Amino acid sequence: MDITHPHPLLGGLSPRQFMSRHWQKKPLLVRGAMPGFAPLLPRAELFALAARDDVESRIVALSGRTWRFRRGPFPSRALPPLSRPSWTLLVQGADLHHAGAHALLAQFRFVPQARLDDLMISYASDGGGVGPHFDSYDVFLLQAQGRRRWRIGRQKDLALRDDVPLKILARFEPEHEYVLEPGDLLYLPPRYAHDGVAQGECQTYSIGFRSPARGELARELLQRLADDASERVGEAVYRDPAQEATVTPGAVPPRLQAFAREALRAALKDAQALDRALGEYLSEPKASVWFDGRAPAAALRGVVLDPRTRMMYDGHHVFINGESYRARGGDAALLRELADRGSLGRPELAKASEAARSLLASWRDAGWIHPGKAK
Repeated sequence: MDITHPHPLLGGLSPRQFMSRHWQKKPLLVRGAMPGFAPLLPRAELFALAARDDVESRIVALSGRTWRFRRGPFPSRALPPLSRPSWTLLVQGADLHHAGAHALLAQFRFVPQARLDDLMISYASDGGGVGPHFDSYDVFLLQAQGRRRWRIGRQKDLALRDDVPLKILARFEPEHEYVLEPGDLLYLPPRYAHDGVAQGECQTYSIGFRSPARGELARELLQRLADDASERVGEAVYRDPAQEATVTPGAVPPRLQAFAREALRAALKDAQALDRALGEYLSEPKASVWFDGRAPAAALRGVVLDPRTRMMYDGHHVFINGESYRARGGDAALLRELADRGSLGRPELAKASEAARSLLASWRDAGWIHPGKAK
């Protein structure tokens, strides 16, 4: 993708201009971002996804002033009648199960893969919505079917209602109102309050982004670093030959405190270990994702990433589905190209070493990549 070229999806802005002017700063409404856009999944196919155990789905319904919330899976008999107003079906991670949804998500790869999360489909009957709320992450809202009225605002008061099973703002203060039609796109930065209500039968596609909290990130990284801490810091045992007799046996010895601090510093000293833990965490597939292993096949002539595979890299490693590999030279450039483009053809694979070809073959056998076009 040429990040300097005007993009219709962004209203004629280039990805570089969009990131500079709007990303995490202010909303952007693009009329006709995708002219003629229609739902990628027929209603029956979407409902079939919501019935699967490996798909995260939810139903939000409003009856009078009462909100109700249920988690899937939802067999067809568990869905409300289509004629009933004010209910919404949310199907998370549609890009993991539908090639067209995966291709749509790929149009937003001007944002780092480490931040791109998934495509959620919201199907709503007339009046359906999830109430005024805010997200802690960036989101693009693409109208796919029907019309939806959006009210948005820079909300300072983030207090939530305590009488409903959803995170609904107690005092929503909208500043702008838009009605989106198929092909229209609305970008909202984090914590920008919004409330979308369907006008007739409606589908909206939400392209969401990951924003890990500092505490969550620290917990995940420390847990991963702990797995091989002994190997990195050694097995030296605390010794205190100078310890004197004490009249305060309940007090933790200062020398032991210093020993513990030094052990932790040693565990965190290797910057590459921390970077490796971060890459493994960011590339970890969602809990509901599993891959079909395959029997070894003929030599690869082209490869394409499985839609469920998460692949990225840093200056020293390549990360794929929660695992890390050291890569250098031409092989590193090749694997980085695969992470950026999502595919490699025969000319690129011809440059791969035997070790890289063996690695790619193992990924194919695990179901992480598939044979692709040889061009």
